[in-house]
Amino acid sequence: MGLIEVLLIGIGLSMDAFAVSVCKGLSFKKITAKNTLTVGAYFGFFQALMPVIGYFVGSVFAGYVKRFDHIIAFVLLLYIGGKMIYEALKDETEGNSDSLKFTEMLILSIATSIDALAVGVTFALNKGGLNIFVSAGIIGVTTFLIACVGVLLGKKGGEFLQRKAEIAGGIILIAIGAKILIEHTFFGG
Repeated sequence: MGLIEVLLIGIGLSMDAFAVSVCKGLSFKKITAKNTLTVGAYFGFFQALMPVIGYFVGSVFAGYVKRFDHIIAFVLLLYIGGKMIYEALKDETEGNSDSLKFTEMLILSIATSIDALAVGVTFALNKGGLNIFVSAGIIGVTTFLIACVGVLLGKKGGEFLQRKAEIAGGIILIAIGAKILIEHTFFGG
């Protein structure tokens, strides 16, 4: 797997973080460099960390992780989604909707990077290509930048962008998966 494929994987993986960043941007009363960089740092760090973990877990636990990754992501996203709905229905004077609390950002970061764990496992099974740390760095920096842009765009009517970003990310990941399948099936890759 080359640099272009890893960059495209990074873009695809970052679309969930982009969508959540847009929501964070919508919720901030005022966009500052600090909150923009904080959101980007959380998402970028976890998108870089998860492929490394997945890589080292490798094929030993691939079946176990694959069986449960969707459940873990669902539970985490259900919790955060329910919390966001609850806070949206609360009286606005009760709380600050532009929260960057550690626990909330940690859960959001993990929930949006679960699929990167599975990508790390596929990196372990892929012969050749870029070093895992280089790949993880590319994915992390890509996600950091895209999440920062998401926060900034969130303030400018980001609901429109949110759905489009998730669709684009899905298409990119499907296309890379198809490319890997075709190469392996027809070219013995």
